[in-house]
Amino acid sequence: MEIAILGLGCFWGPEIKFSKLDGIVKTEVGYCGGDNKKTTYKEICTGNTNHAEVVKLDFDPKLISYEKILKFFFEIHNPTTINSQGPDFGTQYRSEIFYLSDKQKKIAENVIKETNLIIPGEIVTKVSLVKNYCPAEEYHQRYLEKK
Repeated sequence: MEIAILGLGCFWGPEIKFSKLDGIVKTEVGYCGGDNKKTTYKEICTGNTNHAEVVKLDFDPKLISYEKILKFFFEIHNPTTINSQGPDFGTQYRSEIFYLSDKQKKIAENVIKETNLIIPGEIVTKVSLVKNYCPAEEYHQRYLEKK
């Protein structure tokens, strides 16, 4: 099993889309890239934590490659807008790939180069080492209450 952590705007829609891909074993929404080890949606909305809303994907590399996940990532959001996706604006809605290894970093950089050649506009997606990932506790609590 491997992990991918991706920021592409509000995490609700992307989580559902990624969960339908063969090879994605588990999805989790959370926050990453910020200054604190724990945070909440209310805190990140201030713009002061530096966290992005993210989807964490546990995937089976025998069934889906990291490269294929990243290509899908670029299909389902606009990577040419800074700190916004659709109606959502703020630093928490930025496009960012959080890598866990040098191999993931290289794949991300290559996919960005390839994608830049085929889409209108220039990709502004950041590529960053995972920093202070934390699950969105309020989301998980609501999920458990529905069961």
